[in-house]
Amino acid sequence: MKHNSIISFPHHLSLNAAKPASKNLAVIGATGLVGECLLALSTEAGWRVTAYYRGESAPSPEGIEWLPLPEPGAAAAPPAPSETAVKYWICTAPIWILPEHFALLESQGVRRLVTLSSTSRFTKKNSSDAEEQAVSRRLAEAEARVQQWAESGGVEWVILRPTLIYGLGRDGNIAEIARFVRRFGFFPLFGKAQGLRQPIHVQDVAHACLAALESSAAANRAYNLSGGETLSYRNMIIRIFTCMGRFPLLLPVPLFAFRVACALFRLFPRYRHWSSAMAERMNRDMVFDHSPAARDLAFKPRAFALFPEDF
Repeated sequence: MKHNSIISFPHHLSLNAAKPASKNLAVIGATGLVGECLLALSTEAGWRVTAYYRGESAPSPEGIEWLPLPEPGAAAAPPAPSETAVKYWICTAPIWILPEHFALLESQGVRRLVTLSSTSRFTKKNSSDAEEQAVSRRLAEAEARVQQWAESGGVEWVILRPTLIYGLGRDGNIAEIARFVRRFGFFPLFGKAQGLRQPIHVQDVAHACLAALESSAAANRAYNLSGGETLSYRNMIIRIFTCMGRFPLLLPVPLFAFRVACALFRLFPRYRHWSSAMAERMNRDMVFDHSPAARDLAFKPRAFALFPEDF
């Protein structure tokens, strides 16, 4: 099924971008996969970046101001002076944590917020797995809360919903499949596994976040971000084997056997998120139109290509 959504874009900004007067940027989720890519891109683009982290000590990258992310419910900081206000924010952490930090954004003078959601809002809505349905509802509810809060405070919002993120060996999608192949030598498929996919590289997602900060056309809009190539789930798995230098060993498994296998794999912490719903989706198209993002964000995602660093 094809959804009217928004996808990937190039490494340059759109022509209708409105250049911000201030180049101060704050990032929530800076230590995550997308966040780390975003920090490198934003500093190269001349942004003065404040990155919020969780934990006892700040990460090491230089050229960035690291601050601990306040605990949910902590007293709001005093308003920042106008000359030090941080008007531009990007959240690459799960969108449902954002409402816990609205007071922080308000205290710093936020005027535009770019936040990541996920196309799982749509693809898991009718899942046979109750936990996946809950994820879909959580995403939808968080998006609604962000929009309501932003509009009530005169804050411009942009929501980006990537498809299957991969890259740099740290994602929970393609890299996870590659680790499974490396460990077991095969990959199980349910049925013909002809459901269509559009994997999107993490760097393309980070570029989209940065472009969304400066595009006047993107204000108060949500975009689906998909990769530059559409291929079947089966061919995606074959591509992974090939890029790993392995002969594709695909094991057709009936659904009842897949359910039993998932129950066994879930004994391993790394595979606790596996469920039979994953098998069911192998034959379901998950295709999203990214033409609005191409138009407003100059979004040009790359084709699905894997390099050694992506494993």
